Amino acid sequence: MSWTIERRGRVAVVTMNTNPVNAQNRAFFADLHDAFDRLEREHPQSPVVLTGTGTRFSAGLDLAEHFRLFAGDEAAVASWFQDYRATNIRLFTYPRPTVAAVNGHAFAGGLITAAVCDRTVAAAGEARFGINEVNIGIPMPAVYLRMLAYAWGQPVASRTCLQGEIFSVHEAHEMGILHEVVPAEELLDRAVALAELTPEDCIDNYAYTKQALQAPTLRDIADLSDPLDRKELAAGMTSEPSRRAHRRYWEQLKGRPADW
Repeated sequence: MSWTIERRGRVAVVTMNTNPVNAQNRAFFADLHDAFDRLEREHPQSPVVLTGTGTRFSAGLDLAEHFRLFAGDEAAVASWFQDYRATNIRLFTYPRPTVAAVNGHAFAGGLITAAVCDRTVAAAGEARFGINEVNIGIPMPAVYLRMLAYAWGQPVASRTCLQGEIFSVHEAHEMGILHEVVPAEELLDRAVALAELTPEDCIDNYAYTKQALQAPTLRDIADLSDPLDRKELAAGMTSEPSRRAHRRYWEQLKGRPADW
């Protein structure tokens, strides 16, 4: 099912609904591109609010799909990663104000999706946040580390990505992972208000300034991160120690042995 786009004044509210927890798989990535194609075609001047449904913003990578992929051919992993990278780069560089209205839990790739928006506002409550790739046998792509350093600062990106800690809403807000926390019933109204902060006739100025701010990060991605990812990432994802970690985590998570 393609994501819904609803107008709230001049703001386009995009609701992710690929699956109940917005696990990021091929269908999720296709839905993201479809939604942003529609935004560019039908709402080109609109600020964007991105949100989920229920108690999950996004659970991150669909492990059933991706652990099986990582158990296979290294070249297939390298090819897949270029498509995965493109989704987050597209969101990161979108030339309009982007606000993540984080309605619930956001883990791993799901938290990256929130972080590459310009602002993040979360619902108060019991949601948890973390990037646990390293601890389950997935090397963090260098391209994402650069984007997270841009969003959070290097110390927070390093702490979050190296050790896989899980943070409460309060802790994530204190660290700067979340810019604001509001009551759940106020989440969308506040996100729309943040998206509307830039006057309509200043949207192109916003786009230029965003591009200029991101230019050093995009230069580092092109010159440093992309070559590192092309050289080593797929091998790290498919190494035997990583595959052992994948199987161990799957058994802990699902209570049954992996079948790949």
